Amino acid sequence: MIKAIAHICISTRDLDKTETFYCSCLGLVKKFDFIKDGNVAGFYLRINDVNFIEVFQTEGPSSDQESPIKHFCLEVDDIDKTIEAVRKCGVEIANKKMGCDNSWQAWLTDPNGIKIELHQYTDNSCQVTGGDCEINF
Repeated sequence: MIKAIAHICISTRDLDKTETFYCSCLGLVKKFDFIKDGNVAGFYLRINDVNFIEVFQTEGPSSDQESPIKHFCLEVDDIDKTIEAVRKCGVEIANKKMGCDNSWQAWLTDPNGIKIELHQYTDNSCQVTGGDCEINF
């Protein structure tokens, strides 16, 4: 079932400042960019070979009550079996879909309203290949 936390996703109003902090200050390495309409809309930061921080640009001011953490992601060894096990617990979970990063994903929400993404990498996942990821959301 669960293998590891694959990534956390944070939002920022300043991609450059965030990249500088995580890369220059904390020593992480940018793995790939998310491209939207020809522009960088976010990026993936490598913690190690299998753990990442995902960063997306947000527009406008955020409220003090809005968390910059959008969701967290758990890497799974078999997404189909994991979805089946979650459903047997009576928990609602979306069907798996291929994400724009070429990884399988399925979404659910914990009892506190926190979004959780389940992730199964493929040989073509951007997290494996390092290629940029074209987004459409």
